[in-house]
Amino acid sequence: MATMLGIRLASVSKAANLLQDAHLIRYQRGQVTILDRAGLEQAACECYRLINTELDRLLV
Repeated sequence: MATMLGIRLASVSKAANLLQDAHLIRYQRGQVTILDRAGLEQAACECYRLINTELDRLLV
């Protein structure tokens, strides 16, 4: 994931641990399981909603 995002592995681990502590995801050995999608979407920046809305518009 770090390679795909172009960031350090430590940054991915830190973010994943924060999301895991909030019970939004489970993260172990590079595998991510989403536990609370609505909560995860709410924790995301507004760009997620903008991109998701645009994707929905383009696929209709």
